[in-house]
Amino acid sequence: MDIFPAVTAPIDLAALWARVQAHVFDDDQPLPFTFRLARDTSWSAGFAAGAVEEYRRFCFLAVAAGAPVTPSEEVDEVWHLHLTYTRDYWERWCGEVLQARLHHDPTKGGEVEQRRFREQYARTLLAYEGYFGPPPEVYWPATHVRFGAGPRYRTLDTHKRFSLPRPAAWLAKLWGRG
Repeated sequence: MDIFPAVTAPIDLAALWARVQAHVFDDDQPLPFTFRLARDTSWSAGFAAGAVEEYRRFCFLAVAAGAPVTPSEEVDEVWHLHLTYTRDYWERWCGEVLQARLHHDPTKGGEVEQRRFREQYARTLLAYEGYFGPPPEVYWPATHVRFGAGPRYRTLDTHKRFSLPRPAAWLAKLWGRG
């Protein structure tokens, strides 16, 4: 997730942000982008819509920050889905909106890579705060949470397996905090 697009001219950040905000992810297709994101991740429609907004901010930072940035896992899930919409991603998003190539380079693994991505993520959070204010923890967890014991999101074949929420997550949702 090492991102540092090649930008050769000075960037008009206000114009960039206006283009990022104006991009339509959910057109009038039978399966809109945000609905598919919610379905594929088992997120609520509201959470998925918020994650798309955070993805917008991340991509803005990828161009504006002037240094490599690393997404949260939530933002990375949006990015993975967007990459499958190749025409929209490469032609419209990178070509017209960001006006920069934004490649997704996953980790090669190992302690050195882990340390590098932890440091990049911490700097990403600082850059986020500088441009947008404090990042919402629900989409941008603290570095020690983001790089905890292992990935929090996994692909699950629901025809062969089922998943139950952890009791704390279920109770938080029940009480309106999740």
